[in-house]
Amino acid sequence: MIDALLFYLGIALVFVGGVMDIIASIGFFKLKDFYTRLHAATIGSMGGGFYPLIGIAIAVLGLDVEFWFKAIFSGIALVGAAIIALGVPAGTHALARGVYRSREAEPSVVVDRLREDLERGGRR
Repeated sequence: MIDALLFYLGIALVFVGGVMDIIASIGFFKLKDFYTRLHAATIGSMGGGFYPLIGIAIAVLGLDVEFWFKAIFSGIALVGAAIIALGVPAGTHALARGVYRSREAEPSVVVDRLREDLERGGRR
């Protein structure tokens, strides 16, 4: 009983990840600004990469296979999810900061406190 519940919960997470990928790809092509496109790409990377890996790790635990197979497969999926969870936000932040500092893409905001602070000589 619990095996079926784990399996279907894992499959549901994989499905949620696929839906988030579709939504992110629509947002990526529909949005105009660099920063909002970057946000959509990050949603696709986190939601479309992290959730399915967690779902696969949970679904494998519900399979009727040897324990070592469950442990290895779930472990690999969880390590991959951890790498995505740590790497994607850091990479996105570095990319956004670099583009902001180089002024390649101007943000469409009314008030830009960071720009004001940088022009006063503040260091961030």
